[in-house]
Amino acid sequence: MLQLFQTEWCRGSQRVRQRLTELGIDFVARQVPEDPDERDVLEFHTGVRSVPVLVFEDGSVVVGTTRILDYLDNLPERTDAEAHREKARRSLRKRCAEVASVEECDSTPTSPEPESPLAAAPTS
Repeated sequence: MLQLFQTEWCRGSQRVRQRLTELGIDFVARQVPEDPDERDVLEFHTGVRSVPVLVFEDGSVVVGTTRILDYLDNLPERTDAEAHREKARRSLRKRCAEVASVEECDSTPTSPEPESPLAAAPTS
């Protein structure tokens, strides 16, 4: 089964979880510490300390939101994918309405993806 090393507060991790749901792909969510200096288990399994990281059954990994989403975008969606997207949009709008600054809630961090020799998607 796929493993997703992630954090709940990471927007990139949220986007990957949503995409996996849209595709109907089961996965195990592996929580990692907030402090990258405390991510020894993540580094042991993946070679990196950043999230998100998708680990396949054969041990290959894809590192970073953009790379993971690019890989997943080549897979067929389940028939109710759009319904999942719409529910996610409604949920986000509701959360944004509950916070003081909608701009803050709507913004997505745009940090560069880490480079890693382990970042290649599996070939199978």
